Amino acid sequence: MSGKEEINAATWSERFADELYSFARWKVSDEEAAKDLVQETFLAAVKNLPNFRGDSSERTWLFAILKNKVLDHYRSKYRKAPSTTIETLDAEQNAFAENGHWRESRMPHQFKSNEPDPLQQKEFFEVLTKCRDNLTNQQQLVFALKYLEDRDADEICKELDITASNYWVLLHRARVQLRECLEHNWIN
Repeated sequence: MSGKEEINAATWSERFADELYSFARWKVSDEEAAKDLVQETFLAAVKNLPNFRGDSSERTWLFAILKNKVLDHYRSKYRKAPSTTIETLDAEQNAFAENGHWRESRMPHQFKSNEPDPLQQKEFFEVLTKCRDNLTNQQQLVFALKYLEDRDADEICKELDITASNYWVLLHRARVQLRECLEHNWIN
C-alpha cells in the first residue's frame, strides 16, 4: 500500500495543526500570519495530494510545504517594503569604530544566567521574537533565509536580487540590532 492511499486529509488539522502553528509562529512571529500560513499549507497539500508520491511522511511533507509558505511570506513582505539604500551607518548607529573594533559604548555584554539552559526558556523566545519584529522587512528576510533556512549567501543574493555587499550589510545590521535588543530586554 503506498503512502498516498493511507493519507486522510480530514485528520490533518487534528494531527498536525498545533505543531505546524508552533513552527510558523516561531518563524513569522505573528499569530494571525502563522494561522494563515497553516491554513495555506493545508490547502496547498489538498490541492497537490495527487502529486504526493509518499516518499516521506505526511508530517514531513506538510512541514516542507509550510517552510515554502513561510519563505513566500517573507518574500512578499520584502517586495512590498520600500527599497532602502545601504550605505555606511551614521556614527550614532554604527557599532564599530573606524579601526573596525567595537565602540566601547556598543560592545557586547557578557551573557550571565543562573538558569540551566536559558535558550530553552519560553520568555527568551518571546523576547527574541519581539526583537526580530523590530528588524526591517529586508533584514528579517535575510536573517530568516540565513539562520532559519540555512541558505548559502550566494543563493540568498540570487534569490533576492541583491549584491553581496548589500546582503552582508543587511545581515550585519540584523545581528547588531538583535544583540542590542536582547541585551536591553533579556540580559540586563
